[in-house]
Amino acid sequence: MKIRHAKVSDVKAIHKLVEYYANNKEMLHRSLNSIYENIQEYMVAEEKGQIIGCGALHVSWDNLAEIKALAVSKNYMGTGIGRKIVSELEKNALKLDVFTTFALSFKPGFFQKLGYEIISKEVLPQKIWSECINCHLFPDCGEIPLIKDLKHTKKKNKA
Repeated sequence: MKIRHAKVSDVKAIHKLVEYYANNKEMLHRSLNSIYENIQEYMVAEEKGQIIGCGALHVSWDNLAEIKALAVSKNYMGTGIGRKIVSELEKNALKLDVFTTFALSFKPGFFQKLGYEIISKEVLPQKIWSECINCHLFPDCGEIPLIKDLKHTKKKNKA
C-alpha cells in the first residue's frame, strides 16, 4: 500500500469512496466537479492499482488548513490507512508553512486519537463557514470541529 498525490484519473474512485460514506450520512457529499477542481489537494492510498483511501488538505486561511474528504474503503477500515493519509496531509501543510489543521467530522473520536481537540465552531474564522452556508444541512449538520497545532510536529520531525 502506498500513499501518493491524487491524479485526475483517480477522481471517479475518490468520488465513489466519498459517496459511500455520504450516502450513509457519515460525511458530506462531494461532487465530481468539486473533486476535479480540487484534485491537487487530494492524497490517495493505493493498493494493487485500486484506490482504497483518500483525503484532502484545503488551505482555508492564514496558517490554517482543513483535512477533508477523508475516506477509507470499508474493507480496509481499522488498518491505519486513515491515520497514514492524515499524517501525509499534515506533512503537506507543514511544507506550505501551515501550522494548524482542522477537521469537521461526524466521527470526532478518530481525529482525537491523532491529537486533534474539539473546539467551538466560533473559534474558526467566518470564511471557513462560507462553504457550510451552501450545504443542504446548514446550519445543523452535526459535524464536530476539531483542531491541531502542528508546530510541535515540525520540531519532532527535525529532531
